[in-house]
Amino acid sequence: MVQAKNLQDVDVAFEVRGDVPDRFVEAAREKVAASFRQAPGPVLFARVKLSTAPDPAVERPAMAQANVDVNGRLVRVEAAAETMQEAVDLLPDLLRARFERIAGRREASRAPKAGRNAHRPVRYVLPPHEREIVRRKTFAPETQTPDEAAFDMDVMDYDFWLFTDAETGRDAVLYRDDGGYRLALTDPDADLRGPVAIPLTVSPHPAPRISEKEAIERLEALGLPFLFFVDGATGRGKVLYHRYDGHYGLLESTP
Repeated sequence: MVQAKNLQDVDVAFEVRGDVPDRFVEAAREKVAASFRQAPGPVLFARVKLSTAPDPAVERPAMAQANVDVNGRLVRVEAAAETMQEAVDLLPDLLRARFERIAGRREASRAPKAGRNAHRPVRYVLPPHEREIVRRKTFAPETQTPDEAAFDMDVMDYDFWLFTDAETGRDAVLYRDDGGYRLALTDPDADLRGPVAIPLTVSPHPAPRISEKEAIERLEALGLPFLFFVDGATGRGKVLYHRYDGHYGLLESTP
């Protein structure tokens, strides 16, 4: 159980985009702070983002996202709904579920959960000529097993997870696929794959060694949500992906 002082001392930071009335900021502050009572450790920091889709005609235009640091373990949840009130109301239950997961009070499923996209934002579709890479994140991927990567990906509610595979030492991406997980490596070798707890398949195809421009062209040509590829100059893995605002994001491993 989280210490009571966290409910008083933790300053919930906010980022608001679009037409979001102040009353929803206060409602989100109260609901997120109340969920800290179920946190399995001290809550060190929390940030909430409330935003509306650029086109209000899209499905579920209101989006609420919460990022919480629980004693060094990052937890992320997001919910989209028809109204901002509905999106804000979803945050406490989503956070409590993540807190239970990291506390081990509830056995973690070894397969992706059905219906996980029920409250996910719908991507805004921009014309191809207007799309560009608007966010880049360069970091040193953590060395993990596929089981560890799956746990972190689920706790952070991401669709894929870029990491360094502990068994092969190669850059890798884990993602959900047909009721299980799929692992893609820069240079796969199925004979090296050890036992794992999650339902896992390994792609036999190496990540393409292409430029960012070529990655964009391939992403669009194949109609993929993201593309794992290798930077020809550094030899490190990158992931190009569609953002909800219609542009691209890029994750890249440090050289």
